[in-house]
Amino acid sequence: MSLGSASRDTDQVVTLLGRQVRLRRIGVGGDLARARQLIRDLDGKVDAFGLGGIDLYVAVSGRRYYFRDALNLARAAERTPVVCGAGLKDSLERLTVRALDERLDLGRRDVMMVSAVDRFGMADELYRRARSVLFGDLIFALGLPVPVRNIRTLERLAHTLMPVVSRVPFKWLYPVGAAQEKVPNSERFARYYDEVDILAGDWHYIRRYAPRDLTGKVLLTNTTTPADLDFMRERGVSLLITTTPRFNGRSLGTNLLEAALVAIEGASAELGAGRYAELIEQAGIEPTVADLRPTSENSVTDAKIVPT
Repeated sequence: MSLGSASRDTDQVVTLLGRQVRLRRIGVGGDLARARQLIRDLDGKVDAFGLGGIDLYVAVSGRRYYFRDALNLARAAERTPVVCGAGLKDSLERLTVRALDERLDLGRRDVMMVSAVDRFGMADELYRRARSVLFGDLIFALGLPVPVRNIRTLERLAHTLMPVVSRVPFKWLYPVGAAQEKVPNSERFARYYDEVDILAGDWHYIRRYAPRDLTGKVLLTNTTTPADLDFMRERGVSLLITTTPRFNGRSLGTNLLEAALVAIEGASAELGAGRYAELIEQAGIEPTVADLRPTSENSVTDAKIVPT
């Protein structure tokens, strides 16, 4: 169930850990009432729900902050476990950054994470390895032109603001429904895009504020469709890296992948970070690298994840 647009829906069967898993995405266009009813209707009929277009919680330095809107949705399920990808991110996305460190020469790269609080594992690993990291949480989530460049500052801001921010309507913080399809005045934050080599984090944030010229940029992001790849090519992106595998031309959202792992385990709730790391290794889950340069053959390759 996704608060996003129905235009990004999918329904496919994939093989994971030797099991066939049906993955279905149903976008409700930002309609919370419809989303809640959908969860009620499917409760006990599916093996796991993966909330999309909304986070159940974000985890920063061991503290969890639950979003009120998402909790209201999750409580509609009495029998089926509800996850949102947050439990998987800290394992999968940390491992992805480690696996790509040398390939991307991160020590010589400047990075912008459009939103770091919802992907703190990725943010932490990038901060440890990249030449510099700009955290755009205040810019893109709250509309304040204040870049954060120190992860300790980011932590303090999160611990101060999240108890309040988590209670506001989620649509104030993140594009949902039709808002995901709109591309507003894209030059407003162009200066932040221009000063970095790598754009990392949530694709909808990256796309929403992307300037017209992204020539040579590397994108490290999540769910992308063939239409998204066309958008990137038009703007000159050179390399796309998604933290999850691609099936039928689209990369899986972490919410769908986490739900699939929970379903395979037959678990009643999200798994622990250690178990996710084991399943990632067993399943051979790897980030996908797509060369989008005009001179390339649009090759798509994998970068092996080695848990450490």
